[in-house]
Amino acid sequence: MSIVLKFCGGVREVSGSNHLLITNKSKVLLDAGLFQGRRKDYYKINSKFAYKPFEIDALVLSHAHIDHSGNIPSLIKRGFRGKIYTTAASKALARLMLLDSGKIQEDDAKFVNKLHKRKNWPAVKPLYTKKDAEFCLRFFYSAGLHKKIKITKDVQLSFFDAGHILGSALSCLEVKNNARTIRIGYIVDLGRKNLPLLNNPEYISNLDYLIIESTYGNRLHQPIIEAKANLARVIMQTIANSGKVIIPSFAMERAQEVLCFLSQLLKEKKMMDVPIYLDSPLAIDITDVFKKYVSFLDSATQYLFNKYDGPFPVKNMTYIRKVKDSKMLNSDPRPMIIIAGSGMCESGRILHHLKNTIEDKKNTIIVVGYMAQNTLGKRLVEHSADVRIYGEEYKLNANVVVNNAFSAHADRNALISYVMNCKNSNLKKVFVVHGDVEQGTELVKHLQQRGVNAYLPEKNEELVL
Repeated sequence: MSIVLKFCGGVREVSGSNHLLITNKSKVLLDAGLFQGRRKDYYKINSKFAYKPFEIDALVLSHAHIDHSGNIPSLIKRGFRGKIYTTAASKALARLMLLDSGKIQEDDAKFVNKLHKRKNWPAVKPLYTKKDAEFCLRFFYSAGLHKKIKITKDVQLSFFDAGHILGSALSCLEVKNNARTIRIGYIVDLGRKNLPLLNNPEYISNLDYLIIESTYGNRLHQPIIEAKANLARVIMQTIANSGKVIIPSFAMERAQEVLCFLSQLLKEKKMMDVPIYLDSPLAIDITDVFKKYVSFLDSATQYLFNKYDGPFPVKNMTYIRKVKDSKMLNSDPRPMIIIAGSGMCESGRILHHLKNTIEDKKNTIIVVGYMAQNTLGKRLVEHSADVRIYGEEYKLNANVVVNNAFSAHADRNALISYVMNCKNSNLKKVFVVHGDVEQGTELVKHLQQRGVNAYLPEKNEELVL
């Protein structure tokens, strides 16, 4: 009997990772991520599945990022009742991310319905609610690294460290097919070497097939150490001018990386003593998860947690949860560093801080993450003369610095290196996913030039192994 891979999402695009493994005896999903895009496409794509959710036996979750985990509540609303296998740290992070996502869905629907009511248009419903997200958590099952577990009648799963974010895992699926076993590696998302806090990605050997991401399939990163040096230089210049440093940041991983670097800079006396504020309840909760799951972090970070106060700043550091405390920062004239969400400046407390600081040339906005098209963050990166915040126009006088050295994804050379390290006489094919068409196409070319049978699937394409 043949084994089939169906590529249902995160194909020739970055978001909405979702792939289906069909065997003689079972159906296993790899990730169930949210597609992120225009509102109309968002609801249409995330509400429909290329399979019947109630027929799925198990779900393997690589990590807690929303583009990999965010559509799990929708899947369960439509009948999925199998186990969701992930690491313990990813389970804890997914809880925070999914509950937050459910709340955002509800708030977004309320906002849209106010506009629709004025125009006598039909009301919209949230994709799922916070209550739906809470319900789905009962289906999560924690699995350790390097431990082989049976997840269906004919599929065994082993997790390996992905080095991408806390708890992220690469998956090895072993499918029993008549007298032989087929080994499939799911390498999405793959981290970088020498990231702060995390272990380096692990290699999986003796694979028959490999599914790999291509987010940066034709791009190269600056060394991660340059992120720290650039951060220090910009902060020192801004503080010397009595300005504020505003850092829009994703709540998961990026905020913690920035905090880690700030702590190092303070200890090395490469940065002035100024107040540092993490103004994001979600980022604060995620930071607490880091403290709980120390065993998933690298040895240097574990040492800091065991011997000292950990890798995050203690001196000068304030965690802000209450809205009133956040608002007080806007009237505080002192030089300071404010880290807040959302990462692309489309919502959250960062909008209030930008509104308050963007027209003063003393201040600096440091971009440490990817900014999608048609977002406020992208307009900042493009140095637009005027930007709109909460419907009002503001002059962009503040200095905008893009720190490209920050990235938790492997670049082109690292992706190629990973495949070549896995390449052996058994490796029959490499499927390239999770990347824009240009990035995926170029990675396929690079791999083919090295003798690898690489292929860029179409969405919903079914391929027999």
